[in-house]
Amino acid sequence: MTKQTTSVVDYRRHPCFNPKVKGKCGRVHLPVAPACNIQCNYCNRKYDCVNESRPGVTSTVLTPEQALFYMGKVLEKEPRITVAGIAGPGDPFANADKTLETMQLIRRDFPHILLCLASNGLNLETHVPELAEIGVSHVTVTVNAVDPQISENIYAWVRDGSRVYHGLQGAELLLDRQLGSIKALKKFGITVKINTIVIPGINDHHVMDVAAAMKKLGVDLLNCMAMLPNKDTVFENVTEPGKAEMAALRNQAEQYLPQMRHCTRCRADAVGLLNEDRTEEMRSCLSSCSRLPAYTEAKRPYVAVATQEGVLVNQHLGEAIRFQIWQQDNEGFSLVEERPAPPPGRGGQRWLNMSRILEDCRAVIVSDIGDAPQAALQKMGLRAVIMSGFIEEGLKAVYSGKGIAGLQGRMRKCTTKGVCAGDGGGCG
Repeated sequence: MTKQTTSVVDYRRHPCFNPKVKGKCGRVHLPVAPACNIQCNYCNRKYDCVNESRPGVTSTVLTPEQALFYMGKVLEKEPRITVAGIAGPGDPFANADKTLETMQLIRRDFPHILLCLASNGLNLETHVPELAEIGVSHVTVTVNAVDPQISENIYAWVRDGSRVYHGLQGAELLLDRQLGSIKALKKFGITVKINTIVIPGINDHHVMDVAAAMKKLGVDLLNCMAMLPNKDTVFENVTEPGKAEMAALRNQAEQYLPQMRHCTRCRADAVGLLNEDRTEEMRSCLSSCSRLPAYTEAKRPYVAVATQEGVLVNQHLGEAIRFQIWQQDNEGFSLVEERPAPPPGRGGQRWLNMSRILEDCRAVIVSDIGDAPQAALQKMGLRAVIMSGFIEEGLKAVYSGKGIAGLQGRMRKCTTKGVCAGDGGGCG
């Protein structure tokens, strides 16, 4: 179980929210959210457009597990990274399962890293309590207007579930959801930045109204961003606002909210310091990480389960004297065999022996696990999924990659108070 680290996390280390640290603290964007639930008239998301640096662009998309592995590689190359964020290439909450699982995994294995999200706000509000529980500290919401009669000209459509809205109806729905999301974020003490895309002839006259409305909601920072004309979009022929025009808007808006003036309009796979970007350098690593599951699934077809009676996940890793080995088949799931766990003792060697016993398993499902064995198993490519409940529920989550974050939110209290000595002596 990940320990709560809120009291020791320095929130000033976020370079987007604190320009004083932009030269010594960096960020990495994890591109795990490909789907989007709105269509902006200025947005053209080309995943493989490596020569462009703008929001919505990435060279590849990762799964949550790939993102976790990539995070480790990034920190090896650039230890000044202090923030892990998800900014697309779609919207994090059009991909809520992937987003939440990624945040859970990063929080678990890199507790010192700040967690950050950027969303259009349509499907954000219902997930705010879980974001707070995970420890997401900074969220950006793009609000381009607080008058639906203006924003209906900005969005081609808004999709809520299976229903698609157009025109004023879609704009009203989006604004209502955005305002509710911002209120919820502030209720849970999360720092909120608003991005407002300035579009000449559409909303440039309306920026002060946005700033005033956001101030009333308790927003912390406003980022007025000049629209970049993109080919094959409705606004491709709209002229980008000039630097002088943007400076004047920011100066006026500053009477309501502090302004972000150092935004670099990052890609969805950006990595490095804001003024020392290393996205191009890390592209081959990102691409390699995106191919990891094929190897994992082929070489590790099974899942190990720590269980007393074969129905429920109800044993701490250190308590288990045997593991049930399960596989996915045409009928659903079937029990392959039982394997004995290595005997207690021998310190870290026990966890090495365990990883060898379970070397053909992609995950081990347990009711809890200490930090030291969890780290040891992960180094050997064996993921620990912490949950309580029916075995089948855990198997479905592991094999589908969906819903794991929800299961891990229901973990029981560890009998070792969340701390394992890691001496191989057994827990419980």
